[in-house]
Amino acid sequence: MLTQVLLPIILAFMMFSMGLDLSIKDFFQIKRFPKAFILGILLQFISLPVIAFALSLLFTKFGLAPEYAVGLVILAACPGGVTSNMITHLAKGDSALSISLTAVTSLASIVTLPFIVNLALQIFMKDSPEISFPLSKVIIGIFSITTIPVFLGMVVKSKFPIQSNRMEKVCRKLATVLFILVIAGAIVKDWSLLQQNFTTLAAPVVLLNIIVMLFAFLAAKMLKLNMSQVTAITYECGLQNGTLAILVSITFLKNSMMMLPGGIYSIVMFFTAIAYYLVFRNRINVGNGGEHGI
Repeated sequence: MLTQVLLPIILAFMMFSMGLDLSIKDFFQIKRFPKAFILGILLQFISLPVIAFALSLLFTKFGLAPEYAVGLVILAACPGGVTSNMITHLAKGDSALSISLTAVTSLASIVTLPFIVNLALQIFMKDSPEISFPLSKVIIGIFSITTIPVFLGMVVKSKFPIQSNRMEKVCRKLATVLFILVIAGAIVKDWSLLQQNFTTLAAPVVLLNIIVMLFAFLAAKMLKLNMSQVTAITYECGLQNGTLAILVSITFLKNSMMMLPGGIYSIVMFFTAIAYYLVFRNRINVGNGGEHGI
């Protein structure tokens, strides 16, 4: 029930709630902050998968199961989601930049995610012919569950702006709750498998999260972006769409093992997000007029 019906519906609702906060202009924010926008795109589509592949290759030499290696890459191939936008807003980061990056990467993931996942399967699962990758089904599925709901949300916003603003606040909170329930449900469903492999999975998952956020932070600082932009990019790279990772793993690839890295990561990323804010909150707040965040 969770994987076949409920999970796609929940993800579609989450993407719809994102669409309620988007407009066409959000896809063209590059004119406002070209350096920050281009950096965010490059980090999301190049750096994240490369880091995930490198960690997966490293840890498979120390006994990491191929399925977990693929799961790690699936997670890195997913865009940021509603969570990254919400936490960026709460932390007083650049919400417009965060939303723009999420919007563009979510749409582009229709192409990039299947390509990256297929490459991971060829590298790590080449000796497992029973794992098939229905490329056309994955592309159509991602398009139907992510892109169409986003556009529907945008249409609702353009046609009913006042009502959509009210809806967006409620939907965003509900989407966050559903996200937590999905992760909890997926972990509970495979609790015994998680218990058996948590020690093996913890190191690569935590390292992926920390390295990705650190790399994004340093890259943004090197380009001399302001702290609100640095925060948006760091969160956008570090807070991945775990629900989409779970969907790809257990709905399209029908493999519960591949889901576990995404499930664990989705818990870990909240702690690192809070830790980042606690370390840099004074610098972020100074850049935003002394406002207080989370």
